[in-house]
This record gives sequence, C-alpha cells and structure tokens, in this order.
Amino acid sequence: QVHLSESGGGLVQPGGSLRLSCAASGSAYGIPGMAWYRQAPGKPRDMVATITSGGFTNYADSVKGRFTISRDNAKNTVYLQMNSLKPEDTAVYYCNGMDPRRYPWGQGIQVTVSS
Repeated sequence: QVHLSESGGGLVQPGGSLRLSCAASGSAYGIPGMAWYRQAPGKPRDMVATITSGGFTNYADSVKGRFTISRDNAKNTVYLQMNSLKPEDTAVYYCNGMDPRRYPWGQGIQVTVSS
C-alpha cells in the first residue's frame, strides 16, 4: 500500500552537499522508524542512517558527522542532508523502514560524487 519515492540526488563535487527527500504515500496512520540505505556498484545495500518515530537518530560510522537524517511527520517525509561528500559516497540511495521488509523498495536516487 505504501509507496516510497526518493528525490534530490545528482552529481556533486567532493566536499559538496546534497539533500535527499523520501516521500511516503498511502500510509493511513503515519510512518514508523525510517532509514536511509545505499548501494554502491558491486556492493550490497547497506544502512546509512536511521530515525525512530520519536526522532532519535543513528548513523553508520562512514557518514557520522557528515550526514543528518530528519523527518517531517506531517508530510510523511524523511530527509537526508549530506555534507562534505566523498567519492566513496557514490551510490544509489534508498529509504525504507528501519526493518527494510516493511515496505517495497522504491526506485532509489543516484548520488555521484566526482570531480
């Protein structure tokens, strides 16, 4: 029933910033704890950041201090502010529940960090 749609990606130089958005449609009673995931070429999909329904956050060590996850419950939307981007951040980024079995995967959004 719930569909996830990621947006805000693109090409950015190392050291630059992007803000990703994840809009969840079709939820009758809001959304649960949510997470951002990413999948780099040739690698499995990994969790990047999480935010509980109460707003508590956690981050993978690789992005800690650079990325910030947030949510707007009124809009059923989750955000990922990405600063000080590095080439190794290049991946397709996805959102889903903290348990990724919660919803079908969306299409994801490409983030490319390159000079």
